Amino acid sequence: MSINEDKLNELLGQVVVEMGAAANGPLITIGDKLGLYKTLAESKVLSASELATKTGTDLRYVQEWLAAQAASGYVEYDADHHQFYMTPEQVAVFGDNKSPVFMTGAFYAITSLYHDEPKMLQAFKTGEGISWGDHHTCLFCGTEKFFSPSYEGNLISSWIPALNGVTEKLKQGAKVADIGCGHAASTIVMAKAFPKSHFIGIDFHKESIAEARVKAKKAGLDNIEFKVATAKDYYDKEFDFIAFFDCLHDMGDPVGACAHAKQALKPDGSMMIVEPFANDSIKENLNPVGRAFYAFSTQLCIPCSLNQEVGLSLGAQAGLKRLTETIKSGGFSYCEKATETPFNLILEVKA
Repeated sequence: MSINEDKLNELLGQVVVEMGAAANGPLITIGDKLGLYKTLAESKVLSASELATKTGTDLRYVQEWLAAQAASGYVEYDADHHQFYMTPEQVAVFGDNKSPVFMTGAFYAITSLYHDEPKMLQAFKTGEGISWGDHHTCLFCGTEKFFSPSYEGNLISSWIPALNGVTEKLKQGAKVADIGCGHAASTIVMAKAFPKSHFIGIDFHKESIAEARVKAKKAGLDNIEFKVATAKDYYDKEFDFIAFFDCLHDMGDPVGACAHAKQALKPDGSMMIVEPFANDSIKENLNPVGRAFYAFSTQLCIPCSLNQEVGLSLGAQAGLKRLTETIKSGGFSYCEKATETPFNLILEVKA
């Protein structure tokens, strides 16, 4: 079989881009941890020497780091004055942790994938799952750091308002469950916004619940509590509102989780399910967002599901059709897309 030189060069060019992206991943987390992006963003324009001085870091390392960032398109370089700066768009993605598109958290989570490669190698051979809690600890802080900006930027302003009557209930005082709450990024956002409501964060990973309690205490919230339980064995009932944030597809038995939520809801209660954005077919998901989510799904979501009791393995690219079928199989009659972002589907569910 002969090789098409044009296609070969195109593929090699893509692989070189991928090499650069993979190699720059640790530099993104370093830049975030040391405040390099934040300082550059706040200072508008700096030389390498000025950035090193302001951040208390070594000049030679900072010089090379800045060159790598500029070559990646993450910062800009003024060759005439040997200075660096960030555009508003670069600040939003790398330099402002309050931005809804702040992305550095993803690279913390990606770090865990490389640490866990031996476990994935074994899983491919055996078909066994990997528990969420058995992944490298970088995953837990990375997941929180990645999802938090989106929750803070969208949850109160657009996602909950897209649900019929939920904002009013929460303002008046409602009983709310956040299933699979993790470090409680979503729970805390809601608890701050609706002080008259009471929130219960539920997660089966006890270490995440411990961290959630610390974060809630630090935030000074007294309308929030946390419990270690799975999505099928928490005992609280009479909820006005139940939310699943980016976790239903990770569950071994999402149908059972929905069925349990249905019996825990009041008859007039409602549920919000936030899931990674996906179309309904592999062909439609062959795009940059689908590519990233398929990669995370292979190494995180599928192993987590397969480690549990049923192992339905929806994956992070289940799509609206399959999600709706799953939710309705749990006993709900109404499931519609309320809104969406480039990264999320937001579903409104009622009995």
